[in-house]
Amino acid sequence: MTCRLLADVGGTRTRFALLDGDRLGAIESVPTGAYSSAVDAFRHFLNGQAEGVVVEEAVIAVAGPVSGGRCKLTNASWVLESEQLQRLLSLRDVTLVNDLAALAWGVPNLTDGEVVTIGDGYCDPGSPVVLLAPGTGLGVACYIPGAEAPHVLSSEGGHATLAASDAAEASVVEFLRHRFDHVSAERVLSGSGLVNLHQALGGHEGGAEVLTPEEIVRGALQGDNPQAAKAVDMFCGFLGSFAGDLALLFGAKGGVLLGGGIGPRLVSVLQHSAFRAKFVRKGRFEPYATRIATRVIVRPEPTFLGLKVLATRSGA
Repeated sequence: MTCRLLADVGGTRTRFALLDGDRLGAIESVPTGAYSSAVDAFRHFLNGQAEGVVVEEAVIAVAGPVSGGRCKLTNASWVLESEQLQRLLSLRDVTLVNDLAALAWGVPNLTDGEVVTIGDGYCDPGSPVVLLAPGTGLGVACYIPGAEAPHVLSSEGGHATLAASDAAEASVVEFLRHRFDHVSAERVLSGSGLVNLHQALGGHEGGAEVLTPEEIVRGALQGDNPQAAKAVDMFCGFLGSFAGDLALLFGAKGGVLLGGGIGPRLVSVLQHSAFRAKFVRKGRFEPYATRIATRVIVRPEPTFLGLKVLATRSGA
C-alpha cells in the first residue's frame, strides 16, 4: 500500500497521518520537544507503520516561515529542510508549507458544524478569508477564493506590532515593552502571551508561582481564579481588535476564522467577551467591520483538511 505522509509540525506538538488515496488515517500526536530533530520524530512515526506500507511523498505544515524549502520553527529548536528529509527518510518528494497556509487551503471544506459564529456578520463567498491561530505562537494567513485558481497568502502577521485600544491595554503593552522591547501581537495572543498578560495584570506578585497557559484558561473557565479570568478577558479583547485590523488589511469580507489551540477552548468566553465589540470598533470603518463574520474553528485537527488538499492537487 503506497501512501502520502501528512504532518503538522508545531512548537509544542507534532501530528502525523497517512493519506491512502482519498482516505486519511488516524492522526498520531507526539510532543515536539521529545525529539532532538524532526528526522527523529518522523522516523519514529514511519517505523511504527504496518509491514507493506510504503510512503513515497510527504506534505508537511510547519509553524514558521518557509523559504527555499527550509523552515526554522519559531517556537522550537527544530530546523526542517525538504531536501534533507527527502534524503534521510528515503522519500521521492517532500513539500514544506507554513502551517497557517496549510490550514487556509482547507477553508472551502469546513462545514457549518465545524465552526462557531461569534456575533453577527456575513461571509461573502467570493471574498478573502483571514485566518489567525493563537496557540504556541500566533499564525496568520489569508485564503483568496477563485473558481479556477484559489490562492493562499502566507504571513508572519503574528509578529506585527501590537496596538492598544484603551488605557488598560496600553498599560499592559508598556509593561511588556520593558520586558521585550518590541511587543508583537504574539507576545499577548498565544500560550506564552496568556502568561505575559497574567503577569502584567498582577498575577505574579510576591513570589507567587507562575501559572501555565492551561492553568490560566482552566482558572478562568471554572470561575475560581479572578486574576486568570481578567487575563483571559483582556486576551479576548486584544484578539478582537487584532482580528479586526487583519480584516481591514486583507479586505476579508469572506470572514475571519480563528484556529489554533486556544480559540476552541474559549468559545463560550469569546461569545460574552469584548471580542466582537473590539473587532468592529474601527472608527469610520465600523460599519464595514460590522458586516464581517467572525467564527471559531472547532473541528479537531483542521490543518489536515488543507494538507489533504495540497497532497492530492496536481503537482503536489
